[in-house]
Amino acid sequence: MATVVGFDCLRCGARYGLDAYAQDCPRCHAEAPSNLVVAYAEDPAAALRRPTGNGGGLWRYGDVLPVAPADAVSLAEGSTPLVALERIAAATGVATLLGKDETRNPTGSFKDRLAAIAVAYARSIGAPAIVSSSTGNAGAAVAAYAARAGLPAIVFTAEGAVGPLLTQMKAYGAKVVAVPTKAGRWPLMRYGVERFGFFPTSPFFAPVVGSNPVGIEGYKTLAYEVVEQLDWQVPDVCVLPVCYGDALIGMWRGFLDLKAAGWIDRLPRMMAAEIYGSLGAALASGSDALPDMPQTHATVAKSTTATQSTYQALHALRASGGTAVSVGNDDIMDWQARLASAEGLYVEPAAAGSIAAVAALRRAGAIGDGERVVALLTAGGLKDPDATAARQGEVIPVPLEPEAAFAKLAEAGVLP
Repeated sequence: MATVVGFDCLRCGARYGLDAYAQDCPRCHAEAPSNLVVAYAEDPAAALRRPTGNGGGLWRYGDVLPVAPADAVSLAEGSTPLVALERIAAATGVATLLGKDETRNPTGSFKDRLAAIAVAYARSIGAPAIVSSSTGNAGAAVAAYAARAGLPAIVFTAEGAVGPLLTQMKAYGAKVVAVPTKAGRWPLMRYGVERFGFFPTSPFFAPVVGSNPVGIEGYKTLAYEVVEQLDWQVPDVCVLPVCYGDALIGMWRGFLDLKAAGWIDRLPRMMAAEIYGSLGAALASGSDALPDMPQTHATVAKSTTATQSTYQALHALRASGGTAVSVGNDDIMDWQARLASAEGLYVEPAAAGSIAAVAALRRAGAIGDGERVVALLTAGGLKDPDATAARQGEVIPVPLEPEAAFAKLAEAGVLP
């Protein structure tokens, strides 16, 4: 376990106390709101200089996480496969494309990495309950890990939440509370945090700066795993679908740990797939403040609906020499279908956004010849099957008689 001594502002470096996990940086709030990051008694890179833990999974890296392995809350998350996407690589024009398949996590998404660490930390400090505001994967993950930890969970959701995800949250025993608007959830969540001491895993104030920094540490393990799976080599580019950039900054900081430990000698470029262009606009302007962009259309990517991203996401892009690209509905759904039919991986629309971004970035020259790219496939397609079904053809009805049935299949172009 790495000992937590406080929380530092990602932007200005100001140090705050152990109770600051539920706030942004007061010094930066007016100019460019910034999330905090966990501050440790010693550099986590020191523990990474030797193999950490035994077996597989996220807790293999327990020596550099903010919770003692003995206090772990686990459902065997992590150690997800890095899948070679040869057909999709050829279609996008990328030399080597690998998908980090986070659909294999216990609740079907990358959010399990955040939830495992956040809930374990909450239990270790005696929090009476877990609270989150989520319309999707984060709520499902938090509900599952709270159940595993024996803690009650409350999830404030809003209009636009996908039915299967609500079912998943409730199946784990979470109390799911519907609020008319997304912003309307935050005062209720704040009341629970301040009045009852509930542990928040997600943002509950505007402008959003990111999720609980303790939980974000779980995303460092994405970098640890990718480098280990590549036999201690570094990808040239990592592409992630981004809303508030929790996984983006967490993965980036994981790569920084590995370099500081001497396990790698260079760093990848981090790149973001976004919907409305907040990160792209901030990169173009040079500002640390993220603009709130107009919601020009309804996106099929329900997990990445934010019109305003965060400084933590912007920081990861700038520090790594990366960039952001906006992806639209048609491209997202096209690549979702192609990934499933060509590689056997059915992911939710937001996850397919990473592949759409790879194609766009390659066309723009942001991904070069011969480069090795890792795309984060954040969640499975069964999280939001209606989005897929809306673009599929009808089931082919056939009679019982074989000759007539196969004649119908021939008409439909099904037979080889």
